[in-house]
Amino acid sequence: MKVKPIRFNYKTFVPKVQSIVLWTVIFSTFSLFSQQNEANPWPEINQTHKPWTRWWWMGNAVDKENIQLQLEKISKAGLGGVEIQPIYGVKGEEQNYLDYLSPTWLANLDHTIETAKKLNMGVDMTLGTGWPYGGPQVSTAHAATKLVVDSLKVQKGEKIQLTLIPEKEKDRKNARLLKVLAFNENGGFENLTSLVENDQLKWKAKKRDYTLFMVYEGKTRQQVKRAAPGGAGLTVDHYSNKAFEAYVKPFNEAFSKHGKELRTIFNDSYEVYGTDFTPAFFTEFEKRRGYSLEPYLNYLFDGDNEKANRIRSDYRETLSDLLLTEFDRPWTAWANNKGYQTRLQAHGSPGNLIDMYASADIPECETFGSMPYDIHGFRREMEDIREGDADAAMLKFSSSAAHIAGKPLVSSETFTWLRDHFKTALSQTKPEAEDLLLNGVNHIFLHGATYSPERAEWPGWKFYASVNFNHTNTVWEDAPALFSYITNCQSLLQEGRPDNDVLLYWPIHDVWQSYLKASLFFQFKIHSLDEWLLDTPFYKTNKDLTEKGISTDFISDRFIEEAKVVDQQIQMPGGTYKSLVVPTTKHMPLSTLHKLIQLKKQGAHIIFRGVPETVPGFLDYQKKTKELQQLLTDHQIKKTDDFFTALENSGVEPEHLVETGLKFIRRDVNGEKIYYLVNHTSEEIDSYIPLSTRTDEVLLLDPLTKKFGKGQLQENENGIKVKVQIPSGGSLFLKTGPTSNTPNWTYFKSIQDKLPLKGNWKLSFVKGGPQLPDSVNLESLSSWTEISKDAAFFSGTGRYELEFNNPDESKKDWQLHLGDVRESAKIWINGIYKGTLWANPFVINIGSLKKGTNTIKIEVTNLPANRIRAKELRGEEWKIFHEINMVNKDYKEFDATQWQPMPSGLTETPYLQPLAKETLN
Repeated sequence: MKVKPIRFNYKTFVPKVQSIVLWTVIFSTFSLFSQQNEANPWPEINQTHKPWTRWWWMGNAVDKENIQLQLEKISKAGLGGVEIQPIYGVKGEEQNYLDYLSPTWLANLDHTIETAKKLNMGVDMTLGTGWPYGGPQVSTAHAATKLVVDSLKVQKGEKIQLTLIPEKEKDRKNARLLKVLAFNENGGFENLTSLVENDQLKWKAKKRDYTLFMVYEGKTRQQVKRAAPGGAGLTVDHYSNKAFEAYVKPFNEAFSKHGKELRTIFNDSYEVYGTDFTPAFFTEFEKRRGYSLEPYLNYLFDGDNEKANRIRSDYRETLSDLLLTEFDRPWTAWANNKGYQTRLQAHGSPGNLIDMYASADIPECETFGSMPYDIHGFRREMEDIREGDADAAMLKFSSSAAHIAGKPLVSSETFTWLRDHFKTALSQTKPEAEDLLLNGVNHIFLHGATYSPERAEWPGWKFYASVNFNHTNTVWEDAPALFSYITNCQSLLQEGRPDNDVLLYWPIHDVWQSYLKASLFFQFKIHSLDEWLLDTPFYKTNKDLTEKGISTDFISDRFIEEAKVVDQQIQMPGGTYKSLVVPTTKHMPLSTLHKLIQLKKQGAHIIFRGVPETVPGFLDYQKKTKELQQLLTDHQIKKTDDFFTALENSGVEPEHLVETGLKFIRRDVNGEKIYYLVNHTSEEIDSYIPLSTRTDEVLLLDPLTKKFGKGQLQENENGIKVKVQIPSGGSLFLKTGPTSNTPNWTYFKSIQDKLPLKGNWKLSFVKGGPQLPDSVNLESLSSWTEISKDAAFFSGTGRYELEFNNPDESKKDWQLHLGDVRESAKIWINGIYKGTLWANPFVINIGSLKKGTNTIKIEVTNLPANRIRAKELRGEEWKIFHEINMVNKDYKEFDATQWQPMPSGLTETPYLQPLAKETLN
């Protein structure tokens, strides 16, 4: 056999080998990247995952250099964007003021957007200065309007000659007479308007006694609150599209060349006071309610009776309709046409909050004041707080609107007046933020940050309402840990879609139909929940569902009209629901009942906890009530006696994990579930908790540390349970679905007794003011304010250092407990950074210790309160702001000289706790 020689062609072989090697490297790299990416379940962070902040421009005294410096600091701290809000100015800075929308102001806006973009940040802005919307472009004709009505009793046979001007002098400016209406004691009505000449009325009451009503269009004359230079003026009429179009003219011109990459336009909470009218109101009322108001106008001012309440209800609903259709929706359409989104705080408006919130691209709620928590060690000093208004049900109006309408983001104005100025610790922000996240918020805005140039002396420029987050506040030292926590939470809570099971009908007509002290202008405010929310069957039903572990979204009459049924599920633009619950309600529009019956016929689960008794409003209400009652009878709509059984029959499964005290919210990602669990109880929850979800694997993710691992499961006939260890004040995410390439979660248990870190602690002061106190050695630890006068006045960072011997070299895992920390602490063991403790519990796993001698370094940062107290005791003036200047939490004079020093530093001896890894089946 003749063997052919192998001919080696170098020119063809080498390139082929090189190609194979190259593709092997590429494939291996891609495979490695894919495995790493699959193994790490945390989303890649973007600017929207991060918290943003309101950014107050005081007097618009901004310049490009300081804008850049401050945006760099804001970005470095971990914030994703700013919302520009120009407000009143600083005394002595008048020469640096810029008029709002002036060429220089717009150039600074563009510079802000350009700088933020380079830092991967976003920029929002309010459409005006201060609040509410208004300004120099608002003419009297388009200003906020009110109904002015005077009355006069005229006896039978009496002749009158009147000069028609409003009785109250304050109502006379810009008032315009609309109608003169006469009502007799038998219900008769005469329109006398045509008899008026040159504001004079001559008339004789012939056969009966009459009451005359002189109806004027008046102006509230409300000015923009906290206006910035160039932004002062009248508040705009929020019920008129003509007024809106006139209001945005300066912005049409400004945005034709500037502000091209703004993200959203913002509108603050509805604080347009006493505006219960608009020039076209009577026409709009008749068009929307189906009857003329004139013959019944006297009932608006009648007592608490059915007819009067029905007519007032129609009046209130008309205001709601006008605000929605003539202002809020056109506002979003206007912004979208320019490439912007909108953020809206609807609370405070005289309308249906669900519809109002949903009119914006990003609905926004608000917290105000401090809420109580049972968290072990959580401090809530009564002398420093305002009682909070962050009721869970109130928060859910905004998130519900987003969820049913299909809006992916829900924002919040966060931490407003959480504590008095200079007294808010990071630990006190965490549960407040968590309650927002638990109720559907996933885009937190801090309230807020004040633009403060480098030339400003400490404490810098300050907005009158706390909390102020910026680099002059000592808490800024460790604020990145708070921002990181919020970022990690929001990165998961922006994934997928909401996963709530039940729609809960909000019977707003029960509120509108109430007497409400005969007020035509009723605001749904967060500060007056007892007037319209807390003592209602709707509120009670929501509370009952929440306590059972059943998650809800609220729905309005308008959105019920949009509902469809698919496979027995109620389909909304934003998702599907297993059931719709009607709480006990008295008034329901016929159209709503018709739609609910239609949905029920199509297979939807509609559960009536109580059946409506009548329709709202005045027109043909007796006839419509009979029709409503007949519908209820014909379709066998009855009160559901066993409410929770009915929900179970509709496929709603409670999350029994709430029986442990845990709070939760759940999202759906392509059929898999994300749970956010928070422990606001006083005890650690260390147990197997049940999930309603069927799954084979559960991933545990810690938003504080970004650690993750496969959870330990138990199965039984009711489903699965997963092992969790969540300390008091702690939180955890669960994610169902495959967990390939993921290590098991490490569970620890405490063993043996705790071991105090006693010894000769060295305390040195490394950063802060008014001056650095001398270093000291301490045999026992207590507040550093007790060391010296300088230390009592000091705000900043103190460094604690100690050498200690490894107490048990056989132990490989240790936990450090700091106790009562004032207020946050960075920790190093043997020169290795271990993390930052900034919220309860002040505990961290530090791993192993070296043999023999070890070192610990703890840098503790306190609040700025002691330094501001020192400044005021020395008589140094820093409250240099125009308008409201500075006030305390009760809106009274701010006086830090009355304060006692705030405890600072390590106030207890830290201790080590040996740990052992739990072995689970």
